[in-house]
Amino acid sequence: MSERLQPGDTAPAFTLPNADGKPVSLADYAGRKVIVYFYPAALTPGCTKQACDFTDNLDLLAQHGYDVVGISPDKPEKLAKFRDKEHLKVTLLGDPEKEILQAYGAFGEKKMYGKTVTGVIRSTVIVDEQGKVERALYNVRATGHVAKIIKDLGL
Repeated sequence: MSERLQPGDTAPAFTLPNADGKPVSLADYAGRKVIVYFYPAALTPGCTKQACDFTDNLDLLAQHGYDVVGISPDKPEKLAKFRDKEHLKVTLLGDPEKEILQAYGAFGEKKMYGKTVTGVIRSTVIVDEQGKVERALYNVRATGHVAKIIKDLGL
């Protein structure tokens, strides 16, 4: 089981391919706040709802200095299909090796339909301008999560 991040921790650095196969790094966001969210799979109902909620609120978040990055174990081709089908504006990154998912504590044992399984733990980590963890939320729900973040951040 990977360690969960705590406020004040340095956010693990990453460079992962986006939906177009181009590398995107956490360092690209230096000096800005970034909401990094982890989801199990593109093109599934809950993950689509969550990605659409982030897209719908992207302007509000950007006005307050937040960028949004979604990370899943999907390959760039599937991310591109997801982005295009749902008209998503959030940056989607693929982590098929699950190294970054593990580094952020977003992969491990979880309960699903009463069974213990190993997989992606739906999580959100808010990283400040200095690359430190401001908030780390684990086992979040897909529906209503974005509204909760906006409320908790006082936006």
